[in-house]
This record gives sequence, structure tokens and C-alpha cells, in this order.
Amino acid sequence: MIAQFAPGAWLLLALSASVQPALGQDWTRFRGPNGSGETETAGIPITWTDQDYRWRTELPGSGHSSPVVWGDRVYVTAGLDEDATRIVCCLRTTDGGIVWKKTFPSKTHKKNNANNYAASTPAVDAHRLYVTWATPEEYKLLALDRSDGRELWRCDFGPFLAEHGFGASPILAADLVIVPNDQNGSSSVIAVEQATGKTRWTASRRTEKAAYSTPVLYQPDGKGGTPQLILTSWAHGINSLDPATGKLNWELPVLKFRCVGSPMVAAGLIFAACGEGGGGRQMFAVRPGDPEKKTEAKVEYPVEGKLPYVVTPVARGNLLFLWADSGIVACLEAPTGKTLWRERVGGNFFCSPVRVADRLYCVSREGEVVVLAAADQYKLLGKTKLGESSQATPAVADGVMYLRTRSHVMAIGEKKPL
Repeated sequence: MIAQFAPGAWLLLALSASVQPALGQDWTRFRGPNGSGETETAGIPITWTDQDYRWRTELPGSGHSSPVVWGDRVYVTAGLDEDATRIVCCLRTTDGGIVWKKTFPSKTHKKNNANNYAASTPAVDAHRLYVTWATPEEYKLLALDRSDGRELWRCDFGPFLAEHGFGASPILAADLVIVPNDQNGSSSVIAVEQATGKTRWTASRRTEKAAYSTPVLYQPDGKGGTPQLILTSWAHGINSLDPATGKLNWELPVLKFRCVGSPMVAAGLIFAACGEGGGGRQMFAVRPGDPEKKTEAKVEYPVEGKLPYVVTPVARGNLLFLWADSGIVACLEAPTGKTLWRERVGGNFFCSPVRVADRLYCVSREGEVVVLAAADQYKLLGKTKLGESSQATPAVADGVMYLRTRSHVMAIGEKKPL
């Protein structure tokens, strides 16, 4: 029998899943609060030099995963190319010092040259850090004590088959960890209890090429309706599950290529893309269905022009910013799809942009931070070289931006160390 949540738990979820960015909020998952990539914090400079960093810490391995932040701790994963050892590090936000480091043996396996053994971003809450990795033999989810890194529980979801390796990230919803598992083999979505690792529900999925996108929660009617878990894959297109039970709410199987970039919510719509060969091929704005009101989901409009593939968009109110992997950026009116501007900023991108108040920050694969105005008119504000390649999306918390390059984490912001 599938357990049900008390109404109060879902009210709490509804509040935490709000798409409105908060000042100083912890950055608890890939792309921060509900995967929006947004914060209204202040204190992040437009450009800087090496002398302006609060700190810069070398990691004991390489990786493409993004940092997550809770309170005065930063968490990040790394891997060793020679034997696929997985490493989880906890750093102090004040000086970048490593508080604890845990290593986990694994096995080398075939993956895309652009992928890495540390590609999945962890999720964190007040008590635990949740980490995933996968090989052709096993798909692991571990819960570590946030304060000292002790392993509290682990799950093995079986083989993970994909020609390009692994990359999707877990998310948290009420008292669950939700793990996407769209692969070339037997596919599913799994929800386990945060406290115990016990499986609450498993939703079987059709299979059509592995997906690398991370789910997002959609909140109907502002804060009043029941949240929906939004996933994307080639097999299911854009689809919604009940996060309490895994029951399918609706699906629109309109995506005909691989999903790498994640779905996101803007102006009451869901935006999702797919692609191949290093470029986006399709993108749609979807009006979600509502099971409670018995309304069906529908495609509001297809998004035209140069599209992102790996990169996930970001929004500011009704402005939607598409950052194509090839360095072409566009601003659209999210409700209508009207293009307001499109410009080439240069560089190649796997990082997704984050919006910090009225600015967009995105890091190229070459390791250059490009800053644009988050506005209806194009304005390049500045560029800063990080000195090393990067594919990770920045994290922003309490007035500080945490940038991850291949083998370092650095902090930049006006707030001074204690």
C-alpha cells in the first residue's frame, strides 16, 4: 500500500516549491531552489580578478557536478579518471577549507569524452546529503550525514545502461528523494524516504535513449494546487507525475530526440527541449494539465530559432532567456514566444545560466564567465576568465557565488569571511 502525505506536508512542499526566488536562500539542488536558477541576492560582482576571490580550493579529483550549499557548508563531488573513484567533499563557506572528505570505490566504464565520473549534482537538506552515481552494473543513491559525512543508508537501483554515461541529479520533495532513471535499459522513476532510504514508490517508464535531465516541481495556481513532478525523456516527452504516489497525471510525447537540459517553469508554463549532435532540435512551451480541475496539458507553442541542448534556460518574470550551447543567447516573451533579441556572446556552453537579480551569469566550457543584463534589451556587462575549463552551473547563497571548474571550487562575493 502506498503511503500518503498529510496535508500539512504538502502545504510545506508547496511553499518550498514556489518559483519565486528568495534572498539568501540555501542552494539545495542542481540550479538551486526548485531548479529555477534564480536568486534575488546582492553582492556578486560583474567582473573580478584572481585577487578578488574569497577563497579558491583545489579538489582531490575532477568533475562537472555543481556545488550545493546549506548554511555554512558547500558540498561538491569529484572523481578519479584512472579508477572511477567517487569523492564527496564538504567545504566551509568562510575559507574553503575541507571539513570532511569521503571516497567510494567504483569501476571505470565507457562514457562520452565530455562526461565525467562526477557529473550528477547532489541534493542537500538540514540533515543529509544525497549523492548518486551510476555504472553499467549499478545505480547508487547514498545518504550521508551532512555534518561529518557518515554513510546513513544506500540504495542500488540495478544496472544503468547508456552510451554516454550518467548525469541526471536527484531532487527532494516533502520527505522523499526522487531519482530519475530514464536509460537505455529498464527505465523508471524512484522515490525513497529521506530518513531511511526505503522505497515509497516506483513508476515504470518506457525506454528510448537515456535522458540526462533533472526533474522540477510545478505548482499549479500559485500555492494552492497539488504539486506536480515534471520529467522529460524521448520516450515520454514532457510528463507529469504525482510526487506523492508516482501516478501519471499527463504526458505529451512530443520530444523526438535525447533530453539533456532540464525542464523549467516560467510564466505558468513548462519549457523543455531535446536535441542531438551537439545542438537543440526541439523546444516547447507547455500549458500543464490539472487533474483536480480535469484540464488536459497542451503545447502552447513551439519555440523557434537557435535552441539549447545541454543548457537549461532561466527566466526573469515573463522574460525567458535561452542560452544555446554554441553561445547564441535569446530573450523571449515567455507567455507568447515572441523573440525580443538574439545575440552571439561567443564560447561553447554546457553550464546553465543563473539569474542573480538583474544579471545573467553563465560559464563557458573554456572557463569564461559571461555576464549579461537580464532585460528585454541585449547588454553584455562583462567577462571573466576562471583559468580552467568548466561545465558546472554556479551556486549562489547568502551573497556569495560558488563556481566550480574542472578541479577547483572558488567563492566570489562582497560578503567578507568571518
